[in-house]
Amino acid sequence: MLAREELKRYNRQVILPEIGLSGQQKLKAAKVLMVGAGGLGCPVLQYLVAAGVGEIGIVDDDRVDESNLHRQILYSSADVGKPKAVVAAEKLKIMNPYVELKDYHQRLTVENAEELIRAYDLIIDGSDNFPTRYLVNDTCVQLNKTLVFGSIFKFEGNVSVFNYLGGPQYRDIFPEAPANNDVPNCAEIGVLGVLPGLVGLYMANEAIKIICEIGEILSGKLMTVNALDNAVSIFKFAKQAQQKPITQKQGVEVGKSNKQEISIEELENWLEKTPDEVFLVDVREDYEFEDFNIGGINIPFDELIDKADALPKNKKIVFCCRSGQRSKMVVELLQPSFKGEMYNLKNGIY
Repeated sequence: MLAREELKRYNRQVILPEIGLSGQQKLKAAKVLMVGAGGLGCPVLQYLVAAGVGEIGIVDDDRVDESNLHRQILYSSADVGKPKAVVAAEKLKIMNPYVELKDYHQRLTVENAEELIRAYDLIIDGSDNFPTRYLVNDTCVQLNKTLVFGSIFKFEGNVSVFNYLGGPQYRDIFPEAPANNDVPNCAEIGVLGVLPGLVGLYMANEAIKIICEIGEILSGKLMTVNALDNAVSIFKFAKQAQQKPITQKQGVEVGKSNKQEISIEELENWLEKTPDEVFLVDVREDYEFEDFNIGGINIPFDELIDKADALPKNKKIVFCCRSGQRSKMVVELLQPSFKGEMYNLKNGIY
């Protein structure tokens, strides 16, 4: 039951017909595990605590660093060197004393993932490395837990919901982990401070909708947010027929260097020396292509699966987009069925 003080605190939320008293009670009864208390975890945690989620677990083995402070706004200079999970729980408890917070100052591993994830109703992944992302996904599939996912790269962020009511999972859109050096991290390429805030808000929004059973959930949909031009795109994807069920938790090793990715310099060299052998496909939206492009044809991401048969099998097909993320997904999705030679333009055209 909600205390009188809680009803006062959540009044503006409760008076929404879509939420109501029943929705607020569902939030209070919910148990959510947040994997990662960094750039994405900070806004997710702050808004879920403010919304009145009853129990929240925080898993993170990292400590606050000064370079975190421009984007991880839950922390301050006084927190540098302290465990993020512990500091986050302490500050969030002050923010809302009606929420039970549990901190796990440890890395999520094959050995502890099942035990930690089993104890919660909804899992949110804000981690920044591929082994953890695949481990979280595979454990959620094994335990039939819904997973809210978010990631950031340069000025672009992604949000989706996996394993929701039998819907697609992370491996349906990203079948295998890339090599460590295929995707640089924030320390190597930088990150705009507000980007994880934007993406984290969408993640928190999905979590609240799932708990309250309202709205349209991003299941089978990948939402891309671009901080430079304010573009928000939603791409649909489905369960892959060849995807084998995950029946046990499994460790994830990053792959070998991806030979299906080329640099802009390699593409320019190909176009200069053997232009007739290259077929360039820009997978951005029409308006993005019209605004700026490096040539080739334009087939938007969500139309490519249906048009894949029309692609030439006797040429090197190079897919490109703004950051290299959408085009990378295209290569991974087409790889099982397409017999031609495919490449992703690494890091995009900007």
